[in-house]
Amino acid sequence: QVQLAESGGELVQVGGSLRLSCAASERTFSSYAMGWFRQAPGKEREFVAAISRSGVSTYYADSVKGRFTISRDNAKNTVYLQMNSLKPEDTADYYCAASIRVGLGVGRTQYDYWGQGTQVSVSS
Repeated sequence: QVQLAESGGELVQVGGSLRLSCAASERTFSSYAMGWFRQAPGKEREFVAAISRSGVSTYYADSVKGRFTISRDNAKNTVYLQMNSLKPEDTADYYCAASIRVGLGVGRTQYDYWGQGTQVSVSS
C-alpha cells in the first residue's frame, strides 16, 4: 500500500507562487500515475492535475492551465505541483493521489491511494 505525504502548503498573497510536494513511501512509485486534487471549504474535491508514470504526459483542469505545473522525480519518489499566479479561488486543501490504472485520470474514483492534504490559502 502506498503512503503519500503532502507538504508545502501555506498562506500566500495573490499573484504569489508555491510548490507543493508529495512524497511516496512505495519504492515502485514509478508504477503509479499521480494526480493532484483540491477541496475548498463547502465544496467537493476537484481535479487539478495529473501526470503519467514516466512523467511524459500531463493533464490539467482548465482553471489552472497555464499557471500550475505538475512534475515528478521517480528517483526521489516525489510528485510536485508548482503553482504560480495564485488567486483567492485557489484557496483549498490540496491532496495528492496515486493510481494503478493506465492513463491520466480526472475522477476521484480512478485513484487508489490518497494523502492527508496540505492547506493553501491565498489572501487578497
